[in-house]
Amino acid sequence: MIVEQLSLVDFRNYAAADVSLHPGPNVFVGRNGQGKTNLAEAIAYFATLGSHRVSQDAPMVREGKDAAFIRTRLGHGERRVTLEIQLNKQGSNKARVNGAPVKTAELPRYAQVVLFAPEDLQIVRGDPSARRRFSDQLLIQRAPRMASVLQDYDRVLKQRNALLKSARARGVRGDGLSTLDVWDDKLVTLGSQVIEARLRLADDLTQPLTDAYTAIAGADHQPGLHWAMSVAGADPEEDDAGAEGERSATPIHDQFRAALAARRASELERGVTLVGPHRDDLVLKVRGLPVKGYASHGESWSVALSLRLASAELLRAESLLGDPVLILDDVFAELDTDRRVRLADVAQGYEQVVVTAAVEQDVPAPLRTQVVRVDSGRILPEAPEANDG
Repeated sequence: MIVEQLSLVDFRNYAAADVSLHPGPNVFVGRNGQGKTNLAEAIAYFATLGSHRVSQDAPMVREGKDAAFIRTRLGHGERRVTLEIQLNKQGSNKARVNGAPVKTAELPRYAQVVLFAPEDLQIVRGDPSARRRFSDQLLIQRAPRMASVLQDYDRVLKQRNALLKSARARGVRGDGLSTLDVWDDKLVTLGSQVIEARLRLADDLTQPLTDAYTAIAGADHQPGLHWAMSVAGADPEEDDAGAEGERSATPIHDQFRAALAARRASELERGVTLVGPHRDDLVLKVRGLPVKGYASHGESWSVALSLRLASAELLRAESLLGDPVLILDDVFAELDTDRRVRLADVAQGYEQVVVTAAVEQDVPAPLRTQVVRVDSGRILPEAPEANDG
């Protein structure tokens, strides 16, 4: 899949912008704060329905405006498709495919993008929410229907939490809240789908993660990952990640329902849902130890980058769209020379790569075949190539 054209109106610091992209590497160069990352963010939005920098859409709308517009033309072989998204500060976003209105959840069916940025260190070093978000965005790309499942789960969770909070205020205890059973059924049905999809994803990422880590770090530190699940008794949100053990043969649906029953009194006492995929954590390891708290800075970078490259390999193997677009946002400045070269070697194998950098020379020469300069929300004309003779 190739992004051929990107157009922005009132997106971040762009009043209006049009940029053409090419197969192979595309490098956006400019000082910090000029809008390079905004271009990467706009491309990735179609694939993940979110930003890698903010959890809400409103900050992506230009100051003083009510909506931002992103339009892109994608190419896959002889096929062309135009995607459009209107990000509204108030109300629901609107989407179009080839000019026809569609639900926004349909967009990831047409676009696959894997973006790595320095913020991804939070995946390995941050709270469990960062790892859940990484997994769920990849789930959506892998199976776009999961966007609706995740949205429905969040809606049911909020309604169930509101009921628990109200019951707590009224002093309800024990089995005195029969209306909770209806929400339990919905929570279990939707949440089990999320958990099962996450478990399959972790299994399928294991080998690509190992391969990517070795390619980037130049060493086999035995990277690994597994889910610590609240339905199985762990509570990562309370700093109890749980030990990795044999996965229970009991169906997730049954584990979920039993865990809810066991925690009912605690939930009524605290006024919040304590069991479900919203409490789980993806535990990452190197050399047999959790990355969070034990890995060195270089190992943490390698694990975070390897997670994204493993994601790209997984999508590449499964997708009918060809390679996902690989975006490396302000990454090379953070890497030593050896890792820069190794990453460039991996990136060159993709149909299209988008790189952002403040300093052009930070990007290995093989990736600098197409360079676009960005200044204060403007795409500058390409400078003529220098004569090496």
